[in-house]
Amino acid sequence: MNDPVRVLLVDDHAVMRAGFRMILEAQTDITVVGEASTGAEAMTAASALHPDVICMDVQMPDMDGLEATRRIVADPSTDAVVVIVTTFDRDDYLFQALHAGASGFLLKNAGPEELITAVRVAAAGEALLAPAVTRRVIAKFASSTPDPHAAASGTEAVGGEPTRLAAPRAPLPVELTERETEVLRLLAEAHSNAEIASALYIGEATVKTHVSNVLQKLGARDRVAAVVYAHRHGLT
Repeated sequence: MNDPVRVLLVDDHAVMRAGFRMILEAQTDITVVGEASTGAEAMTAASALHPDVICMDVQMPDMDGLEATRRIVADPSTDAVVVIVTTFDRDDYLFQALHAGASGFLLKNAGPEELITAVRVAAAGEALLAPAVTRRVIAKFASSTPDPHAAASGTEAVGGEPTRLAAPRAPLPVELTERETEVLRLLAEAHSNAEIASALYIGEATVKTHVSNVLQKLGARDRVAAVVYAHRHGLT
């Protein structure tokens, strides 16, 4: 049997943390290893407890969840992935969360099953691209944030701020195979591994291999980064 997914809950409301704990610990494959009420506490707990997934609120005292996410993701001593869980359905929060390296974005009014799924998906190394939140803004985010391959595409920063890429988009890297390009396109349309396997008539294990190869070739940290890259380059 696989070890349970280790979760750190970060929220400045104790009642909210208690509710999340009750939902998650009812699952045999998930365990809550700790809680924090500020971004600064989250950083300390992430380093000490080594969670697999951090459920992170945004608006908190001391340090907000977006800055905490940025610092935790950049910390080489932790492999935790972050799922933002917030009350506020705001595009700016989503943009900043993805740019900070979050692997998911969930609203607090989501049902218990959505929270459980978000934790499992993030722990599996996939991005939580919920249609109700992410798909409606991912293209806008992709078109207005710096390209990780800016040097190759000719994007430059002016006064510390990245300039928008002008159409047409830079071509996809030539090292992507035709199959990998198909997989990336389906990822950008928010399809799961199972759905990609069905669409391409291949096994899920093969899909995982293709996804891994795509991430490696693009230099993308996770599926969110790959999706942003696909949108930036007009693949969808």
